[in-house]
Amino acid sequence: MKIALLGYGKMGQIIERFALERGHDVTLKVGIENLDDFTIENLSKADIAIDFSAPDAAVNNIYKCFEAKVPVVVGTTGWYGELQKIKNDCIESNNTLLYGSNFSVGVNIFFHLNKLLARVMNNYPAYDVQVEEIHHTQKLDSPSGTAMTIAEGILEEIEHKTEWVNELEGAPMPDKLRNDQLLIESLRMENVPGTHTVVYSSEVDDIEIKHTAHSRAGFALGAVIAAEWLQHKRGFFSIADVFNFKD
Repeated sequence: MKIALLGYGKMGQIIERFALERGHDVTLKVGIENLDDFTIENLSKADIAIDFSAPDAAVNNIYKCFEAKVPVVVGTTGWYGELQKIKNDCIESNNTLLYGSNFSVGVNIFFHLNKLLARVMNNYPAYDVQVEEIHHTQKLDSPSGTAMTIAEGILEEIEHKTEWVNELEGAPMPDKLRNDQLLIESLRMENVPGTHTVVYSSEVDDIEIKHTAHSRAGFALGAVIAAEWLQHKRGFFSIADVFNFKD
């Protein structure tokens, strides 16, 4: 498989390593230092593109892939306000896109466990629930896309919670939480690839599930696995389609 890497920072370089180890070719690497190479002609030489760029670049990169008729795996987060429009355009133009807030196998297992636990906890309203995410200080978006996916999984199952709100450490505090709101607390620390925790608290005890990434390698390998899965498919997909866990 010939792969175009859109975003050649730390993640892009790790993705390249896994892609080469798994027998693929990287035909295009686009970083801030060589944006002139990001042409339709060069992009069209790839079988698939993997985007780990930046939130303000992802949408343009997606539409360039559509123009080149190159399927794209998007691991960049922070652009989901455009998600529905891009989904419609992808389907109408007969293109292919797979997105995910996190491509790690472990995190996707965590997503599944999170929903199963929330389904059980819906019957025990004495427990309040909160999400915490910790990432490196270079992370541009808050909350993390992974934390948003976790929160949305909880909202699907917990009937008395209707929306999530984010509190970024050091930023102005949000208004006092309503009982129907789910707090996502975001912290930024040096050299933290990503830690996500869900805590259910009552007066008598706490129940907690947690995922701790040791490096970016899990995200990168998952992105290559997703690209392999997407090859020869057509349409709009999420990472949940790749893993397809059963309840």
